[in-house]
Amino acid sequence: MALVLVPGFMLDWEMWASFEPEMEEFRPIVHADLASDDDVPAMARRLIADAPARFVLIGFSFGGYVAREAARLAPNAVEALVLVATSSRADTPDQAQRKIAAAALATLPFRGMSRGSLRASVHPDRRSDDELIGRLQGMGRRLGLEAFRRQSNLARPSDVDRLGEIACPTLVVAAEDDELRSLDEARELHAGIPRSRLAIVPASGHMLPMEQPAALARLVKSWLLEAPSAAAVPIRPRP
Repeated sequence: MALVLVPGFMLDWEMWASFEPEMEEFRPIVHADLASDDDVPAMARRLIADAPARFVLIGFSFGGYVAREAARLAPNAVEALVLVATSSRADTPDQAQRKIAAAALATLPFRGMSRGSLRASVHPDRRSDDELIGRLQGMGRRLGLEAFRRQSNLARPSDVDRLGEIACPTLVVAAEDDELRSLDEARELHAGIPRSRLAIVPASGHMLPMEQPAALARLVKSWLLEAPSAAAVPIRPRP
């Protein structure tokens, strides 16, 4: 069973570096490119073109928007969908304007996201974890200024009215201590996607694949192997 992993805003393959070894029985593993296109549909089309003929799709945060679009565009290719710490809501006008302003102000040399904003994205207990914050900042620095401008300026429209078009089994995963995406946003995805289940991972902030990679992997593997078509009931992994 092939996996396609979709990163979040100004993140790349490294965000899955601790999760991927836990998924050895699922191969090949393909990393989606979100740095080369100007809108979500184009990113989804590139993902499909680069993916195997059939695959499980795992989208994190902003990558969840791209993953859902890909699931709608290629329903015969996407066997199952996992949405991690994401939402179906659009950016508010204030959020969109802040991103556009940040893109306009950014200059070379680009050093990635600020450490302050990155600390707000992790569990309070991890905010002094310089190694974790450094890895997050390094991904943005590696992607570079043009990717930052491209991702900051693109529209992130709501797809709440299109969630019912997702036909494949779907696992919605929320982080219990996520300060960027609320549990209500996860519940909205679960309510809108017909064949979905909802799971909540404790002791994690927004960066769940890096903060709790083993717990996330156990949850995803259990769901994939037991029967993704099972009844859509909330589940909670063991610590």
